Amino acid sequence: MSCNYFGKKILILGMGLTGISCINFFLKKGIRPKIIDESIHPVNFFKIPKNIEYSLGNLENKWILESDLIIISPGISSFRPILIKARLLGIEIISDIELFSREANFPIISITGTNGKSTVATIIKKIAQNAGYKACLGGNIGFPVLDMLDKKANLYIIELSSFQLENTFSLKSKIAVILNISEDHINRYPKGFQQYKKTKISIYNKAEICITNSNDKLNDLLYIKNKNWISFGTRKSDYYICYENKDTFLFYKNKKILNTNEILLYGHHNYNNVLVSIAISDAMRFPRNYTINTLKSFSGLPHRLQIIKNKKGINWINDSKSTNVNSTEVALKSIKTKGTIRLLLGGDSKSGNFNILKNDFEKLKIKIYCFGKDGIKLSKICKKKSIYVQNLKNAMILILKQVKSGDTVLLSPGCSSLDQFSNFEERGNLFIKLIKEMT
Repeated sequence: MSCNYFGKKILILGMGLTGISCINFFLKKGIRPKIIDESIHPVNFFKIPKNIEYSLGNLENKWILESDLIIISPGISSFRPILIKARLLGIEIISDIELFSREANFPIISITGTNGKSTVATIIKKIAQNAGYKACLGGNIGFPVLDMLDKKANLYIIELSSFQLENTFSLKSKIAVILNISEDHINRYPKGFQQYKKTKISIYNKAEICITNSNDKLNDLLYIKNKNWISFGTRKSDYYICYENKDTFLFYKNKKILNTNEILLYGHHNYNNVLVSIAISDAMRFPRNYTINTLKSFSGLPHRLQIIKNKKGINWINDSKSTNVNSTEVALKSIKTKGTIRLLLGGDSKSGNFNILKNDFEKLKIKIYCFGKDGIKLSKICKKKSIYVQNLKNAMILILKQVKSGDTVLLSPGCSSLDQFSNFEERGNLFIKLIKEMT
């Protein structure tokens, strides 16, 4: 369903990778959009073609209210007063995902969730490719989705954040999945967690097959009828995890599929990621043997509970992708050690409720090194086990003086990295660099 954008005044908000992909999309159609970025020195400024009009340093620009169509980058809040005003004037505001949805001619697997999106999306791409598909992965990971339209693909896998779903209305997924929903980005949503949850659930609106986590108890889904629902997570689900003696098995309707001893990923959250990957693959009718063989060889993604070094009895784990409190909680539950867990926690907490970690902190043999923008606040959750340090490097210097054989040093910050880093990868890479230099 390709749309005609000729004769429209088109404005792009944000000069990140998404914004650049939107410019290229319109230029290929012979249309010249305008673009605004709030930064005075956006890093991608050099990628802007010379014939494109731009404005830097402020979003409050008359171009917004003069536009017919605005494409908003996920980093910009939809709830800015000037954008609310634009909507009231009848100006259409959409995401790049919406543009992509109007153009895509092949099946789409859409994956969202608070945690685990990138892992599951990457597994599905590998299984699809092994099953003979020309699968392309983009969205919140890899390529901006519009760049995928130029690839020789016959299956699109898109990882979606709630920000991308806010202004997406035409997405017709072959399969739509919500892996899990817990509190994240609450500072972005004026009406709090319920609004965040409602945004996530919108992924199911036009989907053919809906895969849902039974643990989330999404009663809101009852309003979406005539859908093909597949569930995972609890014993009453279609797909579930079962513990027998010392082994953990993945099941589909009372049939054993896989012993988790046969896969390289570890931790209950990863078993859930594998479980939902099987559910998606079965729904796509990928041959089961391709699915199982791919899962047995998949070793995980960088910055996600990635073991960097195990030397002198000390385990160093990089979980920099942990950008919300729930992911830190999951990481702590995955650590098996007789020594002390030395947790690096901090950054921008995005108004998350970190008090849910208090019980874990009190029970565990743990020392917490809190850093960054909300480090002082986080250090007050469990004062007797916490210390505030200004940044990650200072925390590592302190840890090296205190760490002993048997300990696990875990970078699982639970916060956005943007107060002190460009992204979570830069944070994780600094951690790895410091380990290599200091140990």
